[in-house]
Amino acid sequence: MRYIPNTLAAAATASALLLIGTATAGIAQAQPVTSAPAPAAQPARTQSLYAPSDLVLTIAKGEDVPTATVERAVTLTCAPRAKGTHPTPVSACTELKAVGGDFAALTRSPSHKACTRQWNPVVISAQGVWQGKYVTWSATYGNMCEMEASMGQGTVFSF
Repeated sequence: MRYIPNTLAAAATASALLLIGTATAGIAQAQPVTSAPAPAAQPARTQSLYAPSDLVLTIAKGEDVPTATVERAVTLTCAPRAKGTHPTPVSACTELKAVGGDFAALTRSPSHKACTRQWNPVVISAQGVWQGKYVTWSATYGNMCEMEASMGQGTVFSF
């Protein structure tokens, strides 16, 4: 059995190749080819002048982060501008900047609030990045009243 090519398809293909060759030859004549070296690839650069500050803050029922049940969680971004699901991101970022991102310093406020001794543990946590450095922090309180008392008038964990 001998293969006989479809002459109509072969003629169409040959015509197309001829047209393409003619078109590219015209372009090559119109624009001389130069052998300039390719520009060196530039190293990747960051698009921002700010170190990232993106955090997830949680309030949970339980004694420690791995076993606690999260009741509330918000996101907080402080750089380049304050935003996130936190109800007051500007004041929360201002407060964090004042303590240099030291979450433990937020809980050192003296309190005059009287709380019961009821054991209903609450754990608060912060995880993410603060000014370009990974952060993971948590604190456990005997109950919600103790947590609120330790924060004073702070806004970081007021959500």
